[in-house]
Parts: sequence; C-alpha cells; structure tokens
Amino acid sequence: MPAPEERGNWLRRLFVRYPWHFSAIIGILCITWYGLRNRHIPEPPEVMFEVPAFELVDQDGAVFSSETMRGDVWVASFFFTSCPSICPRITKSMMELQTRLDEADVNVHLVSFSVDPENDTPEVLKRYAGTAGADEQRWRFVTGPLKDMEALVVGGFKTAMDPKQREGDVGMYDIAHTTKLVLIDQDGGVRGYYNTDPEGIDEVFHRSQHVLRAGGR
Repeated sequence: MPAPEERGNWLRRLFVRYPWHFSAIIGILCITWYGLRNRHIPEPPEVMFEVPAFELVDQDGAVFSSETMRGDVWVASFFFTSCPSICPRITKSMMELQTRLDEADVNVHLVSFSVDPENDTPEVLKRYAGTAGADEQRWRFVTGPLKDMEALVVGGFKTAMDPKQREGDVGMYDIAHTTKLVLIDQDGGVRGYYNTDPEGIDEVFHRSQHVLRAGGR
C-alpha cells in the first residue's frame, strides 16, 4: 500500500492532468448537497372548514363518531352498495389508494359513507367490504339513520345527497351524490376535495402525507 505522501502526490498529478474532470465532480457534489439542503417540501393544504360532530355506526355495528378519527388523517368517500353507476369507480379508486398507502406504509385511514342507509345496514356493508377487498383496520364503511346521514353528507361535508330516483322499469334506483374524495386532518378539518381519476388519486395520496407530517393544529 502506498505511503500517505505517495498517495497525495498521485492525487495531485491526477488533478493537474485532469482539472476539468475534478471540477465537474466537485460541481455535481455541491449541486447535490445544495439541492438536498434546500429541497422544498410542499405545505399542507389549508383548512377549509371543520366537519361537525356526528355519531353513526360502522360495518361491525360499532359506534363510529367524529371522535373515532380524532388524531388520524383520513380520506372520505360517498357511495351506496347497490349503486348502478358511479359507485364502483369510487370504490375502485379507494382500493387503489389503499394499495398505495399500504405499499408506502403511510398511516392514513379511509372511510366510506353510505348515502343509502335504509338499505346499507352494517351487515350489508360488511359483505361489501369483504367483496371490495378492504383492509378493515384501515378502511371503514359507515351508515346511520337517514336524517343523520343527510345532515353529515350535505351539511357537514357540504356535498350532494339527492333523494332516490328510479332508473327505468327494472326496479333499480340511483342517488345523486358527489364522486369527490375528501381529505380530513387530525382535528376534523377538511383539507380538500379530489377527483377519483389517476391524477386525483395521486394528489390525495401526496397531500395526505403533507397533512400527516404537519401534525395536528
């Protein structure tokens, strides 16, 4: 092994022979260091309003209230199990979000509220959760008396929930409601509404982490 003095002379000869190469390497290292030191982490979205207190039940028949999610970041969706139109897409988007959160080990929860509580009993929601492939430790399905659901969906989340409309003569019906996913922080503050397309799923995935890192207010 060369002595320290010999190694120093060898490095000096290399620098004299290839000054531009050394300069380029040093420049790249400086740029990388500066970028890591000054990289911008986006601020979490602002609080739009707070979801009012509520008390409903989940797919296990257990009480699910505004206090249940206190301290957690969560994403809400709205659906009903017999929906003939948009709900399968909403559930698929929530499933994709669940997969991404699982893969990244991100502690964000999911909650799906039924807009057809007269049909969607806890037992019905339990079967639906199993069929959807929901991780019930992360993803809850919630129902309750119709008037309470209307008060929460319309008055609380400020989204649509129209009366049932019969679809043709086949005995099916639809309920107009939002397709948006809603991001809620640790204190029950709504942080944003997101689409169920791939861009929307990507956005709520990242935004939820920004809120999670920021912690409670």
